[in-house]
Amino acid sequence: MRTFTYVIIDDDTHRAQKTLATAETFPFLTYLGSAGTFDDGIDLVLEQQPQLLLLEIDPEDATSGLSLHFISELHRYLTQLPKIIVTTKNDTLCLQAFKYGVFDYLIHPIEVKELRKTFMRFEKENGIVLSKPVASAVVTPPVLVEKQSIAVENNPVDHLLDEENEEENDIVEEQDIVDSTTENEENATAVEVEVEDQEAIAVKAAQDVPKESSDSVIVQAGNATKPLVICVKSYGDYRYIDAAEICYLQADNNSTDIHLNTGEMITAFKTLKHFEGVLTHPFVRIHNSYIVNIDYIGRIHTGNSVCHLKNSTVKLPFSKSYKENIDQIINSIASGNYLEI
Repeated sequence: MRTFTYVIIDDDTHRAQKTLATAETFPFLTYLGSAGTFDDGIDLVLEQQPQLLLLEIDPEDATSGLSLHFISELHRYLTQLPKIIVTTKNDTLCLQAFKYGVFDYLIHPIEVKELRKTFMRFEKENGIVLSKPVASAVVTPPVLVEKQSIAVENNPVDHLLDEENEEENDIVEEQDIVDSTTENEENATAVEVEVEDQEAIAVKAAQDVPKESSDSVIVQAGNATKPLVICVKSYGDYRYIDAAEICYLQADNNSTDIHLNTGEMITAFKTLKHFEGVLTHPFVRIHNSYIVNIDYIGRIHTGNSVCHLKNSTVKLPFSKSYKENIDQIINSIASGNYLEI
């Protein structure tokens, strides 16, 4: 499998991390680094000499200097530029970008399927294979060798000898049967004695085992379960979150935005489906894009298919496919210290 090295040039760190998460789904890509300004980006490309460049040309921060002029600057130093894929928030600069010779133009958020199409087109135009499937092994069928039967004429003398041998074999077999029967009877007697001895030992051992005190059971039952802590890890950065502080989780392409009760939002580079599989009560999925902590639900409007969060203006939609989960939430809340008026 052929590999490609790449760098990301984007002034928005959060957006760059999402682009990186998407690119990492392709095993033939090797990440070399990222930069957020014009000068840092030029230095990164000249130092690392990547084969692929993911470039933002319409930055959030105008002082970063990122633009299509970045490509012109590379021409001053390199005889062969890396393949450039523009990644930006709209298509207003699309025509102008292709005049600069970019290979492709993608809109944020970068989706895996769009990036896959880009690489497949690259393979087709350059006659190379980036991700080559493993060839299946060729199994050679076994060669069957037919047994050749040889016909032999019967000899009268041999026939008489065969009859004598058969009589001797019958006598030997009868003797073996008698010996085997005697041996089995002896073994059975020995087994019965051994079983009786083992039963006596087991009874004695049961009498010697001390009774377990009730105090140890109380201590074990009294151990409080520690609250769940979620660690969001990103390149040596460990962010610890108490699960009880999470109001809801929102899908964002191949990542998930975790919304806390403080108003803070943290991005984890795992899909919402991943969180659905690892989180249990009180976290319930109510939509293709949302998992909610039911402890923060202040209102459920089934007519509008909306959940309102407590002490907040946030409203989360729920879809018909998750209507059963909404019913379970309503029943769960009603099963507590609950008064309906």
